[in-house]
Amino acid sequence: MSVLECRGVTKRFGGHTVLNHLDLTVAEHEVVVLIGASGSGKSTLLRCVNLLEGIDDGTIHLDGEHITDPRVNPDRVRQRIGIVFQAYNLFPHMTVLDNITLAPRRVHRRDRAEAEAKALDLLGRVGLADRARSYPDRLSGGQQQRVAIVRALINEPRLMLLDEVTSALDPELVGEVLTMIRDLKATGMTMVLATHEMGFARQVADRVCFLEGGAVLESGPPEQVLGDPVQPRTRQFLRRIIEAGRL
Repeated sequence: MSVLECRGVTKRFGGHTVLNHLDLTVAEHEVVVLIGASGSGKSTLLRCVNLLEGIDDGTIHLDGEHITDPRVNPDRVRQRIGIVFQAYNLFPHMTVLDNITLAPRRVHRRDRAEAEAKALDLLGRVGLADRARSYPDRLSGGQQQRVAIVRALINEPRLMLLDEVTSALDPELVGEVLTMIRDLKATGMTMVLATHEMGFARQVADRVCFLEGGAVLESGPPEQVLGDPVQPRTRQFLRRIIEAGRL
């Protein structure tokens, strides 16, 4: 069974169609990377999967459950999906440890000691155990983004969604976040990522999907989509990426 299945997903904002009968299936342990020009629907798709945006047509299934059924409780669904945005969205008045353990304690009703022990273990794995009592403004952008990913991981999500998680970082900080995502892939985490980092997409993706006009125009292994694309529009997009020195 697929972890995620989007069937004919359509999303409109006023008279503008952002997702246009989009189909996407993600298997367990698969890493799918979404690429495409700004406005192609990558971020909107991730927000719809996490039920932050409603859809106008089609269905989204998580482990076979129709999660876009209006009768479904979105908060219950979100407990199984981790999402990380390009803006870290950490609470500035809370320490790193409090940021990470807020949801486990408030939503999942976990004991504070249990939640903090798990948070410290995860922070240790990403080299940030010594920053647990720090406030976000004392951390670099790369460190803050790693904390945001740990915050999503602590609830043991079935699916991780990452939306341009390196785009707000200085170039020298990108590597530490990408290393963390590669480590997540090694654990078998099922992930869908939207990124402009084509080199990273080539390294981490099991499958690359090129979005155009709110639909998947081309999909396949990274060496095929990024190295020898079939669609003329994909070739045009990648040519511009190469000219900008980003592939």
